[in-house]
Amino acid sequence: MLSHRRSFLVSAAAASQSWAQSNDRLRVAIVGVGSRGSAHISELLPVPNLEIAALVEVDGARAEAASQRIFAKTGKRPLLHTDMRRAFDDKSIDAVAIATTNHWHALTAIWAMQAGKDVYVEKPVSHNIFEGIQLVKTARKYNRIAAGGTQRRWWGPFRKAVELLHAGVIGDIYQGNFFFPGGRDSLGFKPVTQPPANLNWDLWVGPAPMQDYHANLVPYNWHWFWDFGNGELGNNGIHMIDILRWGMKQTLPVSVRSTGGRFGYKDQGQTPNTQNVTWTFADGASMVGQLRGLYTAEKMSWDFYGSKGHMHLDSNGDFRILLGRNKQTEPVVTYPANLDHFANFADAVRARNPKLLHAEIEETVLSTALCHLGNISHRLGRELRFDPAKMVFPNDAEANKMLTREYRSPYVVPTEV
Repeated sequence: MLSHRRSFLVSAAAASQSWAQSNDRLRVAIVGVGSRGSAHISELLPVPNLEIAALVEVDGARAEAASQRIFAKTGKRPLLHTDMRRAFDDKSIDAVAIATTNHWHALTAIWAMQAGKDVYVEKPVSHNIFEGIQLVKTARKYNRIAAGGTQRRWWGPFRKAVELLHAGVIGDIYQGNFFFPGGRDSLGFKPVTQPPANLNWDLWVGPAPMQDYHANLVPYNWHWFWDFGNGELGNNGIHMIDILRWGMKQTLPVSVRSTGGRFGYKDQGQTPNTQNVTWTFADGASMVGQLRGLYTAEKMSWDFYGSKGHMHLDSNGDFRILLGRNKQTEPVVTYPANLDHFANFADAVRARNPKLLHAEIEETVLSTALCHLGNISHRLGRELRFDPAKMVFPNDAEANKMLTREYRSPYVVPTEV
């Protein structure tokens, strides 16, 4: 399904409808006001003619603090909801910015789009591959503007680097590498307790299996538990993968191999703190990712290797190019300006044109899928073959079972959107 991405994008771009608000003011609900949701508040407040009209948060104390912050800046208090469905019922809400836990991303976006809202979805945009497919189907069926939260696509240096790569500055690219140092320490072990009185535990758990509360889940360390997060590969690796895939013009691989583990300590966490992944594509090109949560002097970086040379990018997107054996070429250090990703989203919403987006949802779904493929290989402990056209592991029931999950009613990602 996702392999036919060009037809998806064309059909989406052809869908037009007039902007309903007579004053052109965009009213946005933010779902989840933790660390990323708080960043959404900071980034949305300066966007012209946009109002943060509602907040959805299962932690009442956190919701009140976020509301007070918005009131202090604007003199208006957003509506507060514990259950996102109440915000989606509100016809005055035009768009939704989603900054929940990973396992809620896709269902939140699907419900919002089915209710006629446009969506900005934080990375990774799904908790599994099935959810990503359903996200794209929903955006296309309901003609919604949907953006993924891979923000480096708006950054000037990365846009310039990719422009040069696509122009052939290092020739045909046969390999892309990334390195990410996580710097993660032991979580220790937290005992099972009753959830805090201000937290709606049923809504927080949502689509995942119901389980006991402990303090290593809320507010952040859920990333390192498979029911809720996708490890460092899904947390920060998605940003790294997205740049490589963008620069290499690749979609989905035909094989994946992941090794690693949780080294250096025993704690409550489940996901690897060290992970090495190789994705191989149909044309023989490969991507190699290294994530290290223990000790290293290395810094976050990307490397592209081509038939004419090598491009190295640092964490800010600043790059250098080596052509041939010895000749180093300094790039023109005139990068385009960084773009405001929420202003870009607002522009696309008003124009009803997904082609204006620098990270349309299908692009982030594809990059997210590579995270899921790497994690499935890691959890099964073996190399996997993958069919990008059919979105399955051929003749591999064990791996195919991990393309989706069992959902806890009523928080079910629908098979028919």
